[in-house]
Amino acid sequence: MATRVSYPVEIKMKAIEMRLAGVPVSDVMRQLGIRNRTQLKVWMKWYREGEIHRMEQPVGKQYSLGKGPEATTELERLKAENRFLKQQLDLPKKVQGTGKGVEPEVVVAWIESIRAEVKVSEACAWLGVARATYYRWKAARTQRTDRMVEKIRQLCTLHKFRYGYRKITALLRAEEPINHKRVQRIMQREGLQCRVRMKKRKTTGQPAQPAEHLLKRQFHAAAPLQKLVTDITYLPFGGKMLYLSSILDLYNGEIVAYSIADKQDTSFVLDTLGQLPERANMLLHSDQGSVYTSQAYQAAVKEKGITMSMSRKGTPADNAPIESFHSTLKSETFYLEDLMCTTTAIVERTVRDYITYYNSIRIQAKLNNQSPVDFRRLAA
Repeated sequence: MATRVSYPVEIKMKAIEMRLAGVPVSDVMRQLGIRNRTQLKVWMKWYREGEIHRMEQPVGKQYSLGKGPEATTELERLKAENRFLKQQLDLPKKVQGTGKGVEPEVVVAWIESIRAEVKVSEACAWLGVARATYYRWKAARTQRTDRMVEKIRQLCTLHKFRYGYRKITALLRAEEPINHKRVQRIMQREGLQCRVRMKKRKTTGQPAQPAEHLLKRQFHAAAPLQKLVTDITYLPFGGKMLYLSSILDLYNGEIVAYSIADKQDTSFVLDTLGQLPERANMLLHSDQGSVYTSQAYQAAVKEKGITMSMSRKGTPADNAPIESFHSTLKSETFYLEDLMCTTTAIVERTVRDYITYYNSIRIQAKLNNQSPVDFRRLAA
């Protein structure tokens, strides 16, 4: 059973004060640490019905009708009610900032914001505004909004939707003052945005051919060509941008296939895939890049009898071994030898020479200080 929370009287009164000032319920709950939205409604009900004394009743206890705790006097109750009523009478003047009386726009907006807790008749009585006057102002406000929407629609149509909200606002201001944010809201709500140079948005949703995350960061394999990982890295060190696509065997960390090209397209990764030997029960893991999720690549993978696995979105650690290899390659060649600006031919030769060195000569502690090729041969 949930623990019942008791709130101090000051918190309850502050919550009522904030709601009457038009502060949203969610903001009141967050600022004052109130857990239950219903509790706030109960306090507002007590306030509207003049039962201020009930704010002090303990959890699980209800005071008799019209009677509060002995410490609460009738004078204190009247003072509390008077304080809140005075605050409501002063509120529209504070919002307007002129002190010359209430404005229809302010009154309508404020009463609409507290309709959930306060009756229209009570709110109008606080403001000294007739209920019929409020509804007349509200109807006029709706008519002005409809008139503004129609005027904006006409301007957008006249200019064939070439103008955004800033230019539409400038045209409207020639006749009457209006806030650009209001124009923007109306244009968005009515679908009247500028149709020239529309914003390019990234495609959302799932890739064309996604695969499950079957590898699950199990980076150890019991036999060669059992678990493979693949990825593409940039080689920005030559006269033009080059790309390296490589496939690494998790059994011994050997690079079993790789390609270098100046285009990062599907044919590029298909060339790397084509270098793999035919073998059953092979798992190939990659990220969710467009070249790997393409239908052509997925069809080639199935044709080879390979099971495809893919990293989760935005999780490079799911493909850590191949990411680590690409980082090591750059650190031990281009960065170490200061080959940051060289020719395309030197970049290609450097990568090919290093992969040969990495597979056949470079020892690794996790392979008992053997190279990947030596480790595979001795294990066989």
